Parts: sequence; structure tokens; C-alpha cells
Amino acid sequence: MSCRIALVQFNPTVGDIQGNLQQHRHLIERIGDKADLIVFPEGSLPGYPAQDLLLERYFLDDLDEAVLQLADSAREHTIIVGTVREGSSSGGGSGRSSSSGSSGGSGSSGGRSSGSSGGGGSRRLYNTAAILQEGKIVAWRDKSLLPTYDVFDEARYFTPAENIEPVLITPSTGEPLRVGLHICEDLWDRAYDTKVCDILGEQGVDLFINISASPFSVDRDPRRRELIAEKVQRWKKPFLYCNLVGGQDELVFDGRSLIIDGSGELKLSGATFEEDLIYVPFPLDIPTATATATTPTRVAELNGAIVLGIRDYFHKTGHREAIIGLSGGIDSSVVAALAAEALGPESVIGVALPSKYNADSSRDDAEKLADNLGIRLEVLPIEELRVRMLGTLTTFFEGTGPGLAEENLQARIRGTLLMAVANKRGALVLSTGNKTELALGYATLYGDMAGGLAPIGDLSKTDVYLLAEAINKRAGREIIPRRVIDKTPSAELREDQVDPFDYATVSPLVDSMVLNHPTDKELADQGYAEELIRDLRQRLTRAEYKRRQAAPVIRVTGKAFGMGRRYPIVNRYGPGESPHQI
Repeated sequence: MSCRIALVQFNPTVGDIQGNLQQHRHLIERIGDKADLIVFPEGSLPGYPAQDLLLERYFLDDLDEAVLQLADSAREHTIIVGTVREGSSSGGGSGRSSSSGSSGGSGSSGGRSSGSSGGGGSRRLYNTAAILQEGKIVAWRDKSLLPTYDVFDEARYFTPAENIEPVLITPSTGEPLRVGLHICEDLWDRAYDTKVCDILGEQGVDLFINISASPFSVDRDPRRRELIAEKVQRWKKPFLYCNLVGGQDELVFDGRSLIIDGSGELKLSGATFEEDLIYVPFPLDIPTATATATTPTRVAELNGAIVLGIRDYFHKTGHREAIIGLSGGIDSSVVAALAAEALGPESVIGVALPSKYNADSSRDDAEKLADNLGIRLEVLPIEELRVRMLGTLTTFFEGTGPGLAEENLQARIRGTLLMAVANKRGALVLSTGNKTELALGYATLYGDMAGGLAPIGDLSKTDVYLLAEAINKRAGREIIPRRVIDKTPSAELREDQVDPFDYATVSPLVDSMVLNHPTDKELADQGYAEELIRDLRQRLTRAEYKRRQAAPVIRVTGKAFGMGRRYPIVNRYGPGESPHQI
């Protein structure tokens, strides 16, 4: 038996059904006679995750029609495409897309996804793969395991598949193939009772194909390879993994599709953070991969993920220009460098907004950074505005000593001016706060938190410094001025102010609290002072209301602030009972 397979590492736009359809058609035409079987990732036609668009009747109707149109326009190939289908309460097909083929989905599901109502009542949606051949839908294979952890909420929308069985693929040349086709989480089965690959393998398959929309985090790719290796070792069958690529709101999908033979050797891998076409002859009579097996460094991955996240956020929302408040500090400098890489320096405007508390050296550093990046820099002094606004507030401020309100007023003036510039130009403000600051509430609501996207909101302060060094090293010259990296961080909102944290200690401690949920005793046993642990826990809890109003954060770690972390604002558990400080 033989088959020529093309894996399409695809970058869809959520909700752009017609645009995605046209891209599918273009890629199928580009592949032409180079492949018999063309495989697209999970959710490639609607985009992933479509979230509550799936509750819209017209959205589902349009998606049904798009599947039929794709089938009709791709008669020379067998196509596997990621989409959504609607079925009846008994599991049979309904609607235009379901009536064209068998329901053929996947079966009983265990673990966290079992018992899903799939949106409530008798209405059932399936996260599915449509198999298209000779102008029609010949089969469906539905997703069995529906993740409900971190950023995933699939049980809100989908029903687990009702049957698990291989799909028979009949290429135009060669004998039929029995393919163990499954979808994303069906591979990640350690926490579930249902083992989809085992059920498929027991029925006999020639190869496994997993179509995925697996978002990036710094530890994700090795775990994928480990899981695939487990399946290959057990069943001695080749494994083809086709992953989505691109940015979608907070998420970044990294691609890195994989082709592993039945002995467990990596044969091919897709590009990282880029669309790609991977041609795969079956049987896999191709050399073992060499350079493609090299894993980028952690810092390079973080850089690549954020750049892709910025680029796609702007492209898919229709924005062309980024506005950044440049303070001369490390955070805004790194954001500016990433934005210039993602959008081009001509699409980035830096705005310096000095008050009397800003050192001349900070303005000099902002100017040097802008020159190094080739971006436009404008200076809008705020001292006169600061004084006038303090005068306006005399009724409330008279007779009190200067404090947090006066300091934060400067940040809010800056936020107002940045947003005004963005409104006038149809641009988007990038907020510059990092994960450590967002965790501890060391940021001003409606001030430096203003913006439409937070590129480094999932980077600890420690990682911000590492990224700055890497940016300079990769460029072979000083992009971010050395003084910016070396100087003591300061918000510069009062005389002689410096940040109140030892970031070398605080950043990893905060990361551990957010990601691993350690007990105080566990942290104390690691050498952290009990007073510091209590203080950071209180700050973390108290700042929840700020983060709820923050710009979307590009997720690059196992736990980011945003859709994957849900804590109550009103929360009397633990040490966070003190009043808000804004």
C-alpha cells in the first residue's frame, strides 16, 4: 500500500469561514498532484477556539455550507478538515453537513470530559474531522476527550464522540489505508479513562493521524513528543501529528507538526511559529530528521511566540500601528523591540511622557532605543498637566500628604494620552507590564495597564531581562541600551523611587505560586522567608480585580493571567482581605 500525504500547518482566523475556506482551496490547489491525502489541523475551517460563536445558529449554518463547498471543490484528493458538526440527541447526523456522510464519530469518553451536555438540551455539537472524497463528505471522526482545564472549555460546547473506529482512506493510487484518526486531546489521555489510540490500535490501523490545535507554552513540545512516543512504542505504527499555527487572542499555536515512524524515529517536523506544508510518502521511506529535530532555546521560543502573537493580533483585528509608552525602562524597551520585529519599525510609535520625576537619562535611553530600532519617537511632557490636575483635585487632596494617589495620577495621565493618540490614528496601545508586576498589583489601573494587548504579561521580570539580552545577542549589537538592562528598575513617580522587590527572588516565587499552587510550608522548605510568602500571597489575591480589567495577555507559559486562570475577586479565603489599592 502507498499514499502521498500532505500535512497543512495552517493559520486560520476565528469566524472568518469564507476566508478560511478560500485559504483551504488555495492550499489544495498549490499541493496539486503532489499528494493523495491532504490533512488540515483541528478547527481549521471555523478557527480555534470559536468559543461562543458556536452558540450562533447562523455561524453553524455557514460552517455546514463551507464544508460542502470545500468537498465540492476538492474532488481530486481525499481531504481531512477540522470543523464542527451538529448531531441529534441520539447521536445521528442532522443539518446539511451531517446528512452527507456517516456519523462515524468516537465513543464513550472518560475522565474530565464525560457527561458533557454539549451545550445543553438535545442539541449536540461535535468537534470533528470531516473526511471529504469525490465531492462529498464520506465520514466524520469526532473528538472523544474534551479538555476543561486551563484555557480549554470544550465541554461547554461539545459532546464526546459516541464511537471510536479507524477511518478507511482510499487514495487514487494504491490500496486503502486504515487510519487511526483522532483529535488533539485524544492524544493527551493520561488523565482520562478512555484511551483513544489504544481503542483504535486494537482494531488495527496502518498509521495514526492526530489533528490538533495545541497552544504553545514553553514546555509543550517535549511533552507532545513524549506522548506520541508512548503510542508508537505500544503499537509500532507511524504517527502523523498536524498542528495549527498562529495567534488567536491570548493563545499562540506553534505548529511543529511531527512525522514519526513505527520505530519511534523522527522523520520530519514542521516549522515553528510559521505556516508550513509537509509532504509525507507512506510508507515512510525517508531519511531520519537531523536539523529539524533541534529544539530552539527557551528564550528563542518565548521571543518567537510573542512576535507571532503580536503580528496575528494586529493582522486579524485590522490594526496596522502600535503605540508604546517608552519610559526608558526594561519592560517598555523589550515590548518595543518585539513590536518592531512583529510589525516592522515603520508601524511602531514610541511616546515618551516625562514628568519632573523622570531622570534625563531615562529620556536619553528611550531616544537611543528608538534610534536603534528605527521607530518614531515623540515626546509629550506631562508636568504641566500633572500640576493642573492636582489643582483641580484640591477639594479632595488638600491637607493630605503626597502618596499613592498623586503617584498614580501620572500613570493615568500617560494612559489617557496614549489612548488619545491611538484613537486619533486608529492604532493599538501595547501595555508594557510583565507577569510579576501583574501578579503583585504593581501596576496602575487605567494608567500603565491601559492598552489593547499585553505582549509580555506572561513573562516574569527575570524572563524580561533574559529576553533583552537575547535580543541584543541575536542582533549582534546593542538594540536595548546597556544602561536600561543594568540600572535599578523604577516607576519614577516620586523622588528617588525604586521598585520595592528583589526580582531575582520574587519572580521565581510568584511563578511558582501561579503555576504550581505550593503550600506555604513547601515554599518555606525551599528557603523563602515566611513573611515574604505571606506578603506576596496577599498582593496576588488583592490584585485580582486589576487583572480582570487588564488587556489580553499573550500566553507563553503553563499558566497565564487571563482565560486560563479564574479566581474570584470577592475572596475571603487566605491572606487577601485588605482593601484594594488602585
